[in-house]
Amino acid sequence: MNKFEKSMERFLKALDRVEATVNRRLQRTRAVDSLEQELGALRQDRARLAQELDNMKAEAKALEGMTDEVAARLDTAIRDIRAVLEH
Repeated sequence: MNKFEKSMERFLKALDRVEATVNRRLQRTRAVDSLEQELGALRQDRARLAQELDNMKAEAKALEGMTDEVAARLDTAIRDIRAVLEH
């Protein structure tokens, strides 16, 4: 093997190493992009769930107010019925 062939062999091996390094970096970049997309989706889900929770809290508060009103009306009706039954 002459000098040129040895040099060419070393060059091709170095080129293979560069190509392997580039491929690894590309894979990492794709993995990062995928993780960033997943993170974005999770953030959207979190925002949607937070909004749903806020809506449910507001609904629960409204129902609580209605429950208090119904309880007061029932108390009044029970008192009225008792008053009628006692006379």
